[in-house]
Amino acid sequence: MKLNPQIFREYDIRGIVDADLSEPFAYLLGRAYATLAQDEGKTSIAIGHDCRHSSPLYAKALGKGMAAEGIDVFHTGMGPTPQLYFSIFHRDYGGGIQVTGSHNPSNMNGFKICLGKRTLSGEEIQDLFSRMNKLNETSPESTPGSITDAPIQDEYISYLIENSKPHMGKRALKVVVDAGNGVGGLVGPKVLRELGVDVIELYCDPDGSFPNHHPDPTEMKNIVDLQNKVRETGADLGIGWDGDADRIGAVDETGSVIFGDMLLLLFGREILKEAPAATIIGDVKCSSRLFHDLEARGANAIMWKTGHSLIKNKLKETGGELGGEMSGHIFFKHRFFGFDDALYSSSRLVEILS
Repeated sequence: MKLNPQIFREYDIRGIVDADLSEPFAYLLGRAYATLAQDEGKTSIAIGHDCRHSSPLYAKALGKGMAAEGIDVFHTGMGPTPQLYFSIFHRDYGGGIQVTGSHNPSNMNGFKICLGKRTLSGEEIQDLFSRMNKLNETSPESTPGSITDAPIQDEYISYLIENSKPHMGKRALKVVVDAGNGVGGLVGPKVLRELGVDVIELYCDPDGSFPNHHPDPTEMKNIVDLQNKVRETGADLGIGWDGDADRIGAVDETGSVIFGDMLLLLFGREILKEAPAATIIGDVKCSSRLFHDLEARGANAIMWKTGHSLIKNKLKETGGELGGEMSGHIFFKHRFFGFDDALYSSSRLVEILS
């Protein structure tokens, strides 16, 4: 099999379905990842997938590849990328891979890859590429591992509800949510309703062809329906999620956009009430106002390089409480695990407004 080196990117593997990516590709990736995991003594690995038409097929092939090299595979099912991250922390799997094309067009797909509790990037993704080349056209020689269906969505939903419920105020809220036909629609509306929010749903049924708009709420043209619905219903807030629900977009009650750095500012101010000298990290695209405002309130505000695994790693290194990017990746270590979860960020946003 010929591998396209261009699809092995800085933070993930991402390519065109049936051109760059296929079931044999996913199988080979599973084998290569298994050897990497075993080098670190990891034997149990979780796999999740989004709602793209090719995703369940790739997830299955990926699992078969891992098991062929002796890994015990746990399929957590269709759901958001943060649901897969949650499974790694909550069930202590040795790592995991989410099959997702994220916010890209429907003819694309990809793989977000974790080993232990870290997301692979840079050289580690290039290492997978070379391992795939080495294993290409060879046969596995290991004793096969097991493959188990291990759905986790109900546990994930319960965890999000229990985390935020004690922090909800008395104010009744009406919120419009637009999942862009991505997998956030399986989780977000349920969580917000359990928190007492009056939820108005837009495009919350998962459909991998994304018939209504591109699943990227940071592009203005994709939030027009959200803005209109907020104005039309007199809602307090509008929230959009990208295709795999690790990025959040938001609009206020007038339909005006609340940019990523302003969300970070809102969250940061709130966290500083409980953790007065908290370290808070924003990427270089955030406005200087964010850093000045947080510093004036006693925070250790750090400007850092753009890239979700770079921010996540910096958060871990500094013992920070919160990190985020202009692009809508928000990482809560405060009361949470430190990974980017747009559904958890949505709960934290309604906590503040309530």
